[in-house]
Amino acid sequence: MNFFESELKKIMGNSSILKNQKYVGRMCYGTISEDLRARVEFVTLGVSDHYAGIKASVINRKEGVVDSMLLRFTDIWGKPKTPTFREGIAPHIWSCDGKYEWYGFHPGTADYQKVTESMENYLSIFQDMSMTQESQNCTMQMGT
Repeated sequence: MNFFESELKKIMGNSSILKNQKYVGRMCYGTISEDLRARVEFVTLGVSDHYAGIKASVINRKEGVVDSMLLRFTDIWGKPKTPTFREGIAPHIWSCDGKYEWYGFHPGTADYQKVTESMENYLSIFQDMSMTQESQNCTMQMGT
C-alpha cells in the first residue's frame, strides 16, 4: 500500500456509507448503493506535487458523474501553527526526494476524523437519495 492509499484508508476505511472499498494510487473507490459509486482522491490545487485538498465524486454507473465536491485542507484544519511555522502552514502532501509525506503538519487522529466527517456528510446526501428512491420503487411495486 503506497502513502496515498494509506492516508485514504485512514480517512475512509471505517466509512459507514462507502462499501466495498478499493484503493488504487491516489484514489479510493467504493459503493454507495446499487447504482451509485464514489471516488475519493487527493488533488493538487495549482502547484505540482502539492496535494492540498481532497475531492469526492459521486458516479452513477449508468450515467456518469452525478456531482463532486472539493475540500481544501485549509478549509478543514485552517493553517495550523507549528514551532517551525509560527504563522501557520497550509497543510498539504508533497514529494521530497521521490517520497510523499505531509509537509510541516502531520494530521493526528482528530484531524483525520474531521476529514472523515466532511466526506461522510457529503456522501450521505446521495445515500439518502438512493434509499428514498428504493423505498419509492418498493411502494410503487406493492401498489400502495
